[in-house]
Parts: sequence; structure tokens; C-alpha cells
Amino acid sequence: MLKRNLFAQFLLLLLLLLILAFAGHLFVLSRKGLPLYGNLIVRSYVINAILAVIIFGLLFRFRERLKNQIGFLFMAGSLVKFVFFFIFFYPTYISDGDMSGQEFAAFFVPYAIALFLETFYASRMLKILEESSED
Repeated sequence: MLKRNLFAQFLLLLLLLLILAFAGHLFVLSRKGLPLYGNLIVRSYVINAILAVIIFGLLFRFRERLKNQIGFLFMAGSLVKFVFFFIFFYPTYISDGDMSGQEFAAFFVPYAIALFLETFYASRMLKILEESSED
């Protein structure tokens, strides 16, 4: 049962944590009197959520067939995230010649949350695969 629910658990926890982080992020910006929706913050949360779901979804889908390559596929997913950053965020962030702390946080907060969950759930998935192969 746990094996089948792993992707659903990942998806629900990812969405919950990103929604809470987004609300917290907006709260902090509001308290500091900063623009709430600047620095591509909405795009950052959405793109990081979509990429995390796609990457973990692919890892989960091919977990049996490619279990010896999961680590490499995980790293390839991280490369895809960097490519998206450099295409969709970096040009805007450095357009004034400098990347501010607010710009960095707008991208890094959802990126770090998604990366942590992907890593945690990929590890759980590999552990389940290992235990099932021992049976």
C-alpha cells in the first residue's frame, strides 16, 4: 500500500509545503513593505512545483526498470532545473547588473523545498525497491 501511495504522498506534501512557503514568503514581503509579486515569485513557485512533479513522477514511473540509474536520472532532473533557471529567471534577475537577495529568495525558497522533497522521496523509493528485492 505504501508503495502505491508514495507518489500521492509526495504530490500532496509538495503542494502543501509550497503553498505554505508561498504564503509565508508573501507575508514576509508584506511586513517589509516590499512588492508582493515582484521578482517572478509566482512563476518561480509554479515552475519549481511543475518540475518537481515531472521529475519525481518520471523517477517513480521508471523505478523498477531503471532502478540502477535512478541517481543519474535524479541528477539529470537537477540539470533540467538549472537550465530552466538560466532561461526563465537569470536574464531578468541580472538585467540591472546585480541579483538581489529578494530575487535569489524568490527562486531559491521553492527550489530548495522541492529539492528536499524530491531527495527525501527518491530515497524512500529506493529503500522500498531494495526491501522488495530482498523478499
